[in-house]
Amino acid sequence: MSDLKQEILAMVKDDLAAIEVELEQNLNPYLDLISKVARHILFSGGKRLRPLLMVLCARLCGYKGDYDKTFSTVFEYLHAASLLHDDLIDDAAMRRGRPVANSIWGNSAAILVGDFLLARSLSISAKTGNMKIIRTIAQITENMSQGEIHQLMRKGELDISEEEYMEVIRRKTAVLFQGTCRISAIISDAPNEKEKALSDYGYNIGLAFQMADDLLDYTSDIKVLGKEVGADLKEGKLTLSVIHSLKTADMKDRNMMENIIKNENFSVNDFETLVELLKKCNGISYTQKLASEHIKKAKEALSIFEPSETKEILVKVADYALNRKS
Repeated sequence: MSDLKQEILAMVKDDLAAIEVELEQNLNPYLDLISKVARHILFSGGKRLRPLLMVLCARLCGYKGDYDKTFSTVFEYLHAASLLHDDLIDDAAMRRGRPVANSIWGNSAAILVGDFLLARSLSISAKTGNMKIIRTIAQITENMSQGEIHQLMRKGELDISEEEYMEVIRRKTAVLFQGTCRISAIISDAPNEKEKALSDYGYNIGLAFQMADDLLDYTSDIKVLGKEVGADLKEGKLTLSVIHSLKTADMKDRNMMENIIKNENFSVNDFETLVELLKKCNGISYTQKLASEHIKKAKEALSIFEPSETKEILVKVADYALNRKS
């Protein structure tokens, strides 16, 4: 997978460099505290997957303007804002291998800078003068907030269903990927069928990306993951591999899993036992299978586009979203 990541990075290095410039420039000139907190989360090793998808999808639609790189920052700012708020809500300690922002600058600063990034996203969107685009960004923000609220309401509860989990990740993650790709078609004045195709591509990428991300909590090493292994569980988040395993386990295994999950101070050995039970009950393989199905749908959505290097990159990005290690 490392080879695929390096291959993609080599193909998009100029786009990523331009995106970095725009991310930096669109934070200036603002209060020093805003810049410090925003840069801490924005320039701490993020993949830039969302803004990159926006630029690539616009290119696939034949975009000829000069606002794509600037507009792509909207999606990274929205994502960064959600991370600042998430870390505070979850009482997290690390993000991308670094201390979370609120542990350095305090809770108030993290909340307010997150709010600023949300507002900055809307300001950049408004410059297009396109109400369809502005409305889409507003709807994405609403959905992300509702997804977080839904997850908060069910925090630590063992009876969350697969349907609820899918609804949470749809709102939290998939709609942002979906909007990223859909807006690329809108700013390119692409026909409806291309807008729908890219919307479907982004939506399915988003679902698979979040499922794969949730799996990392049970399959990754802490040095690679950049956060504490088992962090989701300690934060009361039951993800698909756990939900499916609790549903399919026999009484003995279910009781064992429940006891570990309910214990906020579970040991390393407890966590390793849980991982083995998730494997035994096919929770991990089930999640991988479902994520793979969504990646297949994402690739199929691109079938209406003619072969090109840009389309090839988007296919590779789909594979990377499923199989990344961090």
